[in-house]
Amino acid sequence: MKILAVDTALGACSVAIVEDGRVLVHRHELMERGHAEALAPMVDGAMRDAEAEFSSLDRLAVTTGPGTFTGQRVGLAFMRALRIALHRPLIGITTLAAMAEAARSETRLQRAIALHDARRDEVYVEIDGKPEVLLFDDAVRMLRNIEGDAPIALAGTAAVRACDALSRRFVLSAVRQPDALWVARLAAVAAEPNGAPRPLYLRPPDAKLPAPKP
Repeated sequence: MKILAVDTALGACSVAIVEDGRVLVHRHELMERGHAEALAPMVDGAMRDAEAEFSSLDRLAVTTGPGTFTGQRVGLAFMRALRIALHRPLIGITTLAAMAEAARSETRLQRAIALHDARRDEVYVEIDGKPEVLLFDDAVRMLRNIEGDAPIALAGTAAVRACDALSRRFVLSAVRQPDALWVARLAAVAAEPNGAPRPLYLRPPDAKLPAPKP
């Protein structure tokens, strides 16, 4: 199975092409803005380097969020267009699941959790498949209450602060941003969806349309 995966949802832009578990091409660039301009050339270059035609792809994958309002939409819009053009299934993976999977692989621990700074002293966190936005202290409290003694790896931009507030049971990984490589790996074992994935918004965008004049 050959998969093209992309991520533009947070502080990086990345593309990966994976075939039957083998990484054909992997590109990952940190960036706070400019995802819309970077994505298409990055995908085009990756496909050329992999010497692959778009028609050879079996699946597509993209991060759905949580993330920045614009960043989420860039990747989703691009990959939804490819889904229609190629008639291939498009798998949606959360940014938190992708970071957790990367951290689990890096630390070789059985469990990993991503906590990402959402500003306003809040974090995005996904525990047991439930992504949500919480106050930092509430997220730390939830982590403390996880049953068992097995070590847990932490990823994301809020992981350093969380590890400082937690016991040695929690192990800090080097993962701070999602990466399309792990989006592809998760998509390879995901169930095929019935439709296109939708953006995952855990809170409304800061920008609001002006109210209509009375």
